[in-house]
Amino acid sequence: MRDLLFTAITTALKSGEAILSVYKRDFSVEEKADRSPLTEADRISHRIIVSHLPDYPVLSEEGKEIPYERRRMWERFWLVDPLDGTKEFIKKNGEFTVNIALVERGRPVLGVVYAPVVRTLYYGAEGMGAFKVEKGNFSFLEETISPQEFWNEIEKLAVRLPVEEKREEVVVVASRSHRNPETEAFIKRIEERFGTVKTVSRGSSLKLCLVAEGKADIYPRIAPTMEWDTAAGQAVVEASGGRVVDYERGEPLVYNKRNLLNPYFIVFRKDFNL
Repeated sequence: MRDLLFTAITTALKSGEAILSVYKRDFSVEEKADRSPLTEADRISHRIIVSHLPDYPVLSEEGKEIPYERRRMWERFWLVDPLDGTKEFIKKNGEFTVNIALVERGRPVLGVVYAPVVRTLYYGAEGMGAFKVEKGNFSFLEETISPQEFWNEIEKLAVRLPVEEKREEVVVVASRSHRNPETEAFIKRIEERFGTVKTVSRGSSLKLCLVAEGKADIYPRIAPTMEWDTAAGQAVVEASGGRVVDYERGEPLVYNKRNLLNPYFIVFRKDFNL
């Protein structure tokens, strides 16, 4: 698992650098069949990730046409979003990420989330815990770096998650672009139960990472998402001791379904009494 995590992290960092090369200049925006935006950065990131991840099949947002009859046989595969938060990328607000997850029998067991603009890396794996590298200087990375050399360097920078924070209010993460009446009603119920509630907003899978980090207590997502939007973040949350569960049934999200649309879900930290 440690070697696979090394590969996922270094691939995400390489992809992030390529994305930044597009981000810093003018670029065109296309519209996909579902009317969501697509940029050159999405395509470049996809190519880098697919070419660098080893051993297992890759299911990517930019390669999602793989038939279910074929992928349902996969016991282990990489599930990636080459650029999560394309709308945030287009707005140039920095709140987009590269997401790479390893899914095993329907469960994300390893996850990497990298925000290139702020050079912040989240990673976690089953049995290893979750970590954050903030404003990291990854200049030590070279094509020839060995896994052991990498871990020697990255562990000097990484902070184990969650980082405990004492506060009076409950912090709820709310999506910046999907704030709907159902979410407002959920936040109201939390307020009635716990008292003072503070809401914060983030783009992309950074919302899940806020919970893993301990900066937020709960993130309700009562709006559509796809599997590649959440798998890496869920792996980080669960490695930190938190949970990501179906909004209706309270069961962990399952991956590699026939329909890749997620159910509505709730993310909450390990010590939050939901």
